[in-house]
Amino acid sequence: MDFKKRNIIAKDGKSYTVRRAEISDAEAVLKLLRITAEQSVFLLREPDEVTMTVEQEQAFIQQYSADSGTLLLLLEQGEQLLGLCSVAPVGPFRRYAHRCGVAIALHRDVWGLNLGRNMMEILLTEAKQVGYEQAELDVIADNHRAVALYKRLGFEQYGVMPRNMQYTDGTYADAIWMMKKL
Repeated sequence: MDFKKRNIIAKDGKSYTVRRAEISDAEAVLKLLRITAEQSVFLLREPDEVTMTVEQEQAFIQQYSADSGTLLLLLEQGEQLLGLCSVAPVGPFRRYAHRCGVAIALHRDVWGLNLGRNMMEILLTEAKQVGYEQAELDVIADNHRAVALYKRLGFEQYGVMPRNMQYTDGTYADAIWMMKKL
């Protein structure tokens, strides 16, 4: 997908930039993934499970850049990387071509500044422009702020996966599966 860099003014009055990830961002992306995994139990991985090498992350970013149906966006202020979000097809088959999956991770320092909403709105607009008809995500049921955000963006719940994740302490978390028609 083509994407032109944009600036967002957050609730704190500061300007943040949303731009496409570049190969040179690989090391910073990996660092952010580790940090956000430490900051939130609502993300997919434990911090020690962010194991890609810089070269593997570079290849991943290159693949996303080359594919017209994928987009990896970064949120930054100055030189500091503070978030990322992505859109990708849910599968390689024509019967799934109308569906995309979306994901987001933000550094704790920018939670509550409306940046997640802004990034998701940008991502959903881009997904629609390339022909996706519906966006899908799953969110941990206890992540009430994210669930509320997705509902405000027009996502609807269409299922619950009990015990979707098991944490290191042995407890479980359910996931809500959500979809939005674009």
